[in-house]
Amino acid sequence: MLTSILENSTTTTLSYGQMAACTAVSLVIGLVIALCYIYCSEKHSKSFVITLAALPVLVQAVIMMVNGNLGTGVAIMGAFSLIRFRSVAGSAREIGAVFFAMTVGLATGMGYIGFAVIVTAVVAILFIILSKIGFGESKAADKHLKITIPENLNYSGLFDDLFSEYLSEVILEKVKTTNLGSMFEVSYLVKFKNDNTEKDFIDAVRVRNGNLPIVCAKVSAGAEEL
Repeated sequence: MLTSILENSTTTTLSYGQMAACTAVSLVIGLVIALCYIYCSEKHSKSFVITLAALPVLVQAVIMMVNGNLGTGVAIMGAFSLIRFRSVAGSAREIGAVFFAMTVGLATGMGYIGFAVIVTAVVAILFIILSKIGFGESKAADKHLKITIPENLNYSGLFDDLFSEYLSEVILEKVKTTNLGSMFEVSYLVKFKNDNTEKDFIDAVRVRNGNLPIVCAKVSAGAEEL
């Protein structure tokens, strides 16, 4: 069932029909992978999505060109290794999407169209389900809180009663001096018991810190690690 449509081809012969069939499947699968990534990710760049859509066709073309030729395969491997040093490091989700596209590109390049379609369907459905159910999602703090206080105030325990009232998670991340050492900037990772009380919490903190700047923002997704 999962046989290659190129199994009867020689190492130097490839019909236009076979190439067109593999390319068409690669294009469709590339679009499916790109749409799956868009659906599962909160933030994405246009350039990366376009690259995902085109990657299966590119990998397929490379595999068809190699087609059992060891010398060509080594040369292409050397050329591709240079690309790694010209690219920025991506998140775990981006790296997974790239491997996903490369896998189906390898399959279609070898003529295993049925295998490529099955793998695409299974992995795409898996990505969507795990993304929507929040599998592996951290239960830790989801907001980044920065409070500026004068140097004459002791930040240790200054807001403990407010934290107990409004927050369910509090992690002191760092403390640094600012404004030539005349103020402290205290950073926390926090999680609110109720998001509707965020303004009330900030108003209460303003009373304690003398109405100095307060920043409460969502933890950046760019901080995602492997």
